[in-house]
This record gives sequence, C-alpha cells and structure tokens, in this order.
Amino acid sequence: MTNYQGREHSACPVRSLHRGQGSCPWRLILTGLAAFFELFNSQNRQYSVNSVGVQGWQFVVRSSWKNMSEIKKLQPPLTEADVRSLKAGDEVSITGVIYTARDMAHKRLCEAIDVGEELPFALEGAIIYFVGPTPARPGRVIGSAGPTTSSRMDAFSPKLITNGLRAMIGKGYRGDEVRDALKKYGAVHLSTIGGAGALLSQHIVAAEVIGYEDLGTEAIRKLQVVDFPAIVGYDTAGNSVYRK
Repeated sequence: MTNYQGREHSACPVRSLHRGQGSCPWRLILTGLAAFFELFNSQNRQYSVNSVGVQGWQFVVRSSWKNMSEIKKLQPPLTEADVRSLKAGDEVSITGVIYTARDMAHKRLCEAIDVGEELPFALEGAIIYFVGPTPARPGRVIGSAGPTTSSRMDAFSPKLITNGLRAMIGKGYRGDEVRDALKKYGAVHLSTIGGAGALLSQHIVAAEVIGYEDLGTEAIRKLQVVDFPAIVGYDTAGNSVYRK
C-alpha cells in the first residue's frame, strides 16, 4: 500500500477525498499517476507505485497499474471515429503534434473565426493542450508544462469544437455548454495531473511558437509529443470521470 499526501487543489481531478468522500473515481486517477512516474517506458508489464507526492488529500491506494496494452494510442489529427471510440476513464497515450493555447489565445482564435481570418493552425482533428509552459532551461526544448484550469476555456471551446477541434487536454471540470458540444460534434476532453508539469515536459520532444507571440508564455505553440499520458475526462456520450 502507498500513502499519498498533500492538499486539496483544483488543479487535480482528485478532490475532497479525506474522510472517505470523493468527487471522482480516485482509484482510476491515482493509479494513473503510476504511469506518469514510469513515463510510459515499458510494454505489457504491471506497474508498481513506490512513492510519490501529489497535490490532493492523503490517500491510500493499491500500488498497481493496468497492462500497458490496454492504454489507447492516439495520433493526431484525430477523426470523429477516433474520439467516439473513447470512453470516460480510458487511459490514452498521445504521439504526434498537439497545440498549446490558454484563455487569451482562445479568445483570439474565436475572434479570428468570427471575422474569417486564417488561424495559426488547422482546427480539424487537432488537440489543444491548455498550458503556458515555463521558459526552457539550457539543453531542454521546453520548461515545466503542466495543465491549467480547463473551465477558463469554457466560453471559447464550443466554437472551436464546432470548427473541427477533436480533443482538449486540461485539468478540472467542464461546463454544460462544452459537454453538449462534445456530444453533438464528436470531441473529447482529456484530463491530466496538475503539479506534474516537469514530468509531462519529458514527453515533449520539440516546441515552436506559431501564433500570437506577443502573449509570451501564452502564445500558441506547436508541440511534438511522444507517449503523452492522459485520461478521458469527458467522452462523446456525455459520460465523465467527475462527479459533483
């Protein structure tokens, strides 16, 4: 058995778990942490969690991780069939190109759509990661790259989904309008763990600014990722790993 210690934090999909009360399937999320710390570097084996600090309450969970062959591989650009095959709670591993954008970049993307301007990247089949990475240290392609709060993008995501966006990566809940758009147009929201930005950055092998450079860390970046880990937080059928 492994103890997890920390404090409740909106960055993490594990919430309010002390005194036996949980608002999401904490075994799923915590066993998912095992994959982060193993960095998806083995095939067809059982994972064991030795020790790890997490932003959340104190937890006890069995130290096991499912067979790696059960993790679903995603390679963008995604099709509607790709995302409709995913179910809430599925563990996924992403290899290929994804794009970064936070709230200011989302606002500009939506404004550009409204006036018919060309976007910095094609939305059709794309995955957007809600992140503003820290500056890269010498010899690294990117700094810490942990997710920001997904609800900040709730006002903008439906328009992007309508225009072909297939997946988003962030932390925390999504609003009703976003969840309705996921179902109607065929898209998913992927959850990853707040506080694991340094580890997540190890799955990013290339990064370049491609839009809104004046936004600094919130500029749109094109990332090349390898085996980037996430969990399907909301699927196309209206199911979720979260409970309010």
